[in-house]
Amino acid sequence: MPPPCRASAALVVFVALTVGVGAEQLKERSCDVVGEEGSESQVERALLKKLEPLSQMRFNVTVEKGKTENYIYQFRVCREVNSTLHDFGGLVQTDRQNRKSTVIGRINETQVFNGSDWIMLIYKGGDSYGTHCSGEKRRAVIMISCKRGVTASSFSIISEEREKEQECFYLFEMDSSVACPAEESHLSVGSILLITFASLVAVYIIGGFLYQRLVVGAKGMEQFPHFAFWQDLGNLVADGCDFVCRSKPRAAPAAYRGVGDDQLGEESEERDDHLLPM
Repeated sequence: MPPPCRASAALVVFVALTVGVGAEQLKERSCDVVGEEGSESQVERALLKKLEPLSQMRFNVTVEKGKTENYIYQFRVCREVNSTLHDFGGLVQTDRQNRKSTVIGRINETQVFNGSDWIMLIYKGGDSYGTHCSGEKRRAVIMISCKRGVTASSFSIISEEREKEQECFYLFEMDSSVACPAEESHLSVGSILLITFASLVAVYIIGGFLYQRLVVGAKGMEQFPHFAFWQDLGNLVADGCDFVCRSKPRAAPAAYRGVGDDQLGEESEERDDHLLPM
């Protein structure tokens, strides 16, 4: 192969490797449940998927205890705090005095379970204790409580249990709507009947309109289904309302009344005298 071709081929291979490595780095690692690969339960997979909206957020809290302890805790949900280190650190403690970082828990050793309105996320496999807790590895326990309308808030540290020989842990808490149970919609019997009635009326009007227009060939108001019936019904209802709700009595029709003899008065006896012959 000529030297220019060899150089081009090497360049193509180098670019391909660079792109592949870059793509691998851009893909962030996520939580891996403790146990063999693929051994997580359906409940655990569902909970991890439920926590996915929080994975792009970062949470920090500062703790000061006198002059000796001044720490910043950085936390991410199922993501590495610093992905460039590739240490799987999901919750990291940083000493503000000497800038030393300590991994409290790693996302590749995750446990997750839940209750009615909370989710417990546990990162195990952190950096080992020195003189405390028999030198075991640190562990972070994050209690996520339900709070509707809030994506995530109130991240804080509750305590650090390190006075035991084993099973020491850091306890954190936060609020999020992802821990809330699904809201159930309960419709009353009246609401169901009302919705059913409104649906039937809509079907009747739309179906009757289409039938009258397309089949019968009606125009104008005649397109309304059973227009004559509803018109008569409306007139009857109007008459009924007028009869029941009118405030003044109707004027009685004038009746014929004859004139009695007592109303005529006495006639003058001389009224026709001028008609007699002389």
